[in-house]
Amino acid sequence: MKRMKVNNNYQRIIILCLLAFVILMLGNNFLTLTNPDEVFYAGTAKEMIQQHTWSVPYLFGEPQFEKPIFTYWLLRIGFLMFGVSSFGARFFPALFAILGVLVVYILCSRVYADKAKSFLCAFVLMTSGLYVGLARTVFTDMIFSVFILLSLASFYFGYHDRKWKSLGIVFFFVFSAFAVLTKGPLGFIIPVLIVWIFLTVRRELTFLFCRASFLGAGLFLLIAVPWYWFIISRFGNDFIKEFFYNDHIRRLLVAEHKSNDKWYFYPFSMALCMFPWSIFTAASFIYLLKKFKNKTAQPMHLFLLCWVTAVFAVFQIAHSKLISYVMPLFPALAMITGDFIHEIASAAKRQLLAISLATLAIFILLALGLGVASFKYSMYVSQPALLYGFIAFFIAVIIAQMAIIRKNPVFSPYASALNIFLLVFFIFFYRANFEEYVSSAHSSEYLQKNYATDGIILCSKSFARGVRFYTGKEIAIFRNGKGNFFSPHPVPFLGTNEEVRGFLANQPITYCVLDKSSLVNIEGVAGDRFKCSLLKNFGDEYIVLIKPNI
Repeated sequence: MKRMKVNNNYQRIIILCLLAFVILMLGNNFLTLTNPDEVFYAGTAKEMIQQHTWSVPYLFGEPQFEKPIFTYWLLRIGFLMFGVSSFGARFFPALFAILGVLVVYILCSRVYADKAKSFLCAFVLMTSGLYVGLARTVFTDMIFSVFILLSLASFYFGYHDRKWKSLGIVFFFVFSAFAVLTKGPLGFIIPVLIVWIFLTVRRELTFLFCRASFLGAGLFLLIAVPWYWFIISRFGNDFIKEFFYNDHIRRLLVAEHKSNDKWYFYPFSMALCMFPWSIFTAASFIYLLKKFKNKTAQPMHLFLLCWVTAVFAVFQIAHSKLISYVMPLFPALAMITGDFIHEIASAAKRQLLAISLATLAIFILLALGLGVASFKYSMYVSQPALLYGFIAFFIAVIIAQMAIIRKNPVFSPYASALNIFLLVFFIFFYRANFEEYVSSAHSSEYLQKNYATDGIILCSKSFARGVRFYTGKEIAIFRNGKGNFFSPHPVPFLGTNEEVRGFLANQPITYCVLDKSSLVNIEGVAGDRFKCSLLKNFGDEYIVLIKPNI
């Protein structure tokens, strides 16, 4: 009997791995690396290869200090394994996402002693919108969040089963150290704050007063400090000013994206990015609070609540807000949601059915909304028949799902998740219709194949990193009324008409990759002194040749 349970456990792990591979990694080579962030990280790793360094991040030929080194190490390894490619760049974010799914399953199976509930918690995480998105893009946030997850899971393993206490505490510090190497001091602050709040509420702070904490702290320093020590000793104030002040203190005080600096940004974004589990997640918190009120909550429930609260509070006080910043709390949201769904699946099937039908109805509204939007923005839809055919098929699938779950509501969570798979599949199948609007790969390839781009390429700000990554050429940026990057880049920014004319006069031929408004403005700046020729456009990128009139 015991052997059967073990085999059953392995079967679930294998199923999770296969599903996670399909949902989180398969097809990551279909879409070229996108502007502006994917090409920023991939471009840094590419230039590190060109500079023959593993220790100093480079961009535009100069050291850049926006993020620590660990993500770039992984990108370089990915490029060694798969070449400088989309799949090579996205391999490790996807691999870490798969690892995160397995960690959630193993943690829940140890704590809840219920494999079906544990599977559901992992499944919720694997199919939530933001998790899928960050698994398939090149950011630090997925890798960082999984290290936070590993750190907190290690702690709770040791807390839940005291025979693993020392090992759990040591790995708590070790994984926190790797989080610090991935994104900075928050890799230590966040897990320590969560554990501190949890143990304070439980009145068990003495849990950490042991030899394992001293050993873990020593390993933390041994792993996290050397790279920072090296980079500060070599670059001194340049690194301190950019990394600690500009990318941490200044982001706390100044909004990089001003439209996001609202109190409701994170609550609204969290609900949206947990889709298709959004309604389940909202209901799960009501369910969780009732458990605390009735004193039926387990320590794990308190730990998850501390986890969500601490991460939310840390990022809510900062003025610079991006939804990817709060990714570290999504594993906790998934575990809270999965626990709730499993409980009501047997005790409150009507409630499960109602929430599931509401979720499927939202899917239908989204599909209809996509159809309406395609009429309004028809210039971006090159294959309308394909799009409308998918919308009709998608709605038919959802209606069929509604009929099935009315008879057996237990299948309803998995029906919603199937729709996420269909959407991901369609996005990659339909990618040719929008790829030119999100990537500079086509413009760069056209320039390199057809013209001798020996000079400096003039770009709009939003295309600068992409053109640099795909061409490897020097670039200058036509500001067109826009400000600099939040973190300065060592490239010329041309703001005034005199600066632009001087730049154009210094090159016999200037090739440009511009957005439409920049194209109109630069034609006005060029006037009669320069001849502007539109060579090609891909999406909203216009390739222009400019040379002096003789």
